[in-house]
Amino acid sequence: MKNIDDTFKNKIDNLAINNLSEASKKRLRIDLVSGIIAVFCICIALIYTFAIKDKPVVPHILYTIAFLVEGIPILFTGIKGLFKKNASGEMELLVSIAIIACYFNGNLLLACIIPLILNIAHILEERSIIGGREIIDGLKKMQQSTATMIDDSGKETIVEAKSLKPGQHIIVRPGAIIPIDGVVISGECDIDQKSLTGESKPYHASPSSNVYASTINLDGTITVEVTKEYNDTSFSKILAMLEKSESITSEETGIMNKFLRYYIPFVLSVAAISGFFSRDINVFITVLVASCPCGHMLVSSAPMIASLSVATKRGILIKNSKFIEELSIVDTVVFDKTGTITEGDLSVKDVIPCPGHTEEELIKIAYSIANSSSHPVSRAVVNYCKDGFQDCMSVSSTKEIPGKGIEALLQDNKTCLFGNKRLMSANGIVFDDNIDDENVSVSYIALDNECIGKLLFEDKLRDDSQKSIEQLRQLGIDNIYLLTGDRQSNAETIGKQAGIDKVHSELLPEDKLSIIRSLKKDNCVLSVGDGINDAPALKESNVGIAMGAMGSDVAVESSDIALMNNNIDNIPFVIDLSKRTRRIIYQNLVVSIVVSFVMISLSAFGLISALIAAILHNVGAFVVLINSARLRHNAK
Repeated sequence: MKNIDDTFKNKIDNLAINNLSEASKKRLRIDLVSGIIAVFCICIALIYTFAIKDKPVVPHILYTIAFLVEGIPILFTGIKGLFKKNASGEMELLVSIAIIACYFNGNLLLACIIPLILNIAHILEERSIIGGREIIDGLKKMQQSTATMIDDSGKETIVEAKSLKPGQHIIVRPGAIIPIDGVVISGECDIDQKSLTGESKPYHASPSSNVYASTINLDGTITVEVTKEYNDTSFSKILAMLEKSESITSEETGIMNKFLRYYIPFVLSVAAISGFFSRDINVFITVLVASCPCGHMLVSSAPMIASLSVATKRGILIKNSKFIEELSIVDTVVFDKTGTITEGDLSVKDVIPCPGHTEEELIKIAYSIANSSSHPVSRAVVNYCKDGFQDCMSVSSTKEIPGKGIEALLQDNKTCLFGNKRLMSANGIVFDDNIDDENVSVSYIALDNECIGKLLFEDKLRDDSQKSIEQLRQLGIDNIYLLTGDRQSNAETIGKQAGIDKVHSELLPEDKLSIIRSLKKDNCVLSVGDGINDAPALKESNVGIAMGAMGSDVAVESSDIALMNNNIDNIPFVIDLSKRTRRIIYQNLVVSIVVSFVMISLSAFGLISALIAAILHNVGAFVVLINSARLRHNAK
């Protein structure tokens, strides 16, 4: 037996079946081994019966072995489900009662064939056309177990990726999988991030670029400084989240579980009444066999697995059941501006010093402060200065003030403020708010309570923002808001370009929360942001979607759905996917229930035999699987 089991274990691990979870693999091995033993015993028993008709003892023993091998696991599953209140397990109890009745009624062949057919159905369901698990297992195969570490002397050493620590340097050559999260310190290359972000276009990495575990270096050699340990990489967290999402359940699953609590007593009653009035135990057995609703167990899980597969391929990470329960009924969408409907790559358009100060002085102070911040404004300053300006002042401390800017202590104990007009006003600083260009954002710099100048930044609307807003309206969502901390004129200009007429500008984070809470009173609100500055808003909304969450732990943790890329067209896509998934679940409910009651009716009136019922009772399951598969094949 051990050799047989080992043989099938190896075959399972080497075939497409290895996409299953470990628990499913274990059950599949049991089903395959027991099935082969049962088929072997049944065949020998039939041959022996026809060859030696007057000696039934040997066939009886062989049938009993097949009955025990196939039937006992089903009986244990049924009893376990009964005690654990597991509806799926309780279904096996109906078949267990039927095959026990067959056995003691002398119908040994049927007592063996019924559980055999049920196991074949289980195998086909596990390897169904849905195939959502290959996404997760495909990602697992992209984990690199080794890395080439390089020391200060330039010596290269092959080490386990799990042993790498932040600060160590590794070298990644063309064609290699990046083993861990890090930042490029030398070299350039194009990186394939499609498996994690869904983006088909390669990402170009150069010094200071962040790179992520399990992405592929397409060309060029880069040296990377490790920033996270192996188990703490963005890839590891995304993978863990995907595995968790396999167990997503929805409200429809709860409805089905309640239905099954009444269904089992109903079936037993129908079987008992049918058997009593027909005076035929075979009718009783047939009703039990026909009633086992395999399709009920797949009503919600099959569509969810299909949706997970479709979404993951587009770089959409679905974390919980809000995907179905609330996203499909969203009627209000709230967008952040920077990095959401705009490209998010702010650029310095102009530097305007106040009288008595120079542009060089202004840039020097801004660059010194921006080095310690990851805010889009700070990144824009650093990018503006990195090619031709490296002079940096000493900064003793910095303090980010949400929605306003940064307060810093410079050399010689000079206090500097770098932020918007709210920061200036809050500190009683006089500043010039006269800006001719309404398409720019403004940040001011004040030194020892005196405004010394301002920087103008520009950001462009995403090419697909207007199209995505229009798609949302086609999905029936007319309440679309733009909430931003930017000044009114710029916010209204961006809103008009995107097709959003409900614009709220110059907001602090607490102002955004207040607006979302107000909207939630009468609406189902979806909030979309970058997941860093918008974490409170994402959490407060009925559903939160984080854009560009690749590499951002805050984005993954604060949102219900995380987009690994910055494709705004994924917003209407995932809403449409949730609506289609919900429709499929309701269709599956109807199909599964109708098939079960038709089968029970036919069995109760003696119109089909137990063997035919054992074959036909899986019809509902396969209809559910095929219907659910439409989510994958009809994905837009």
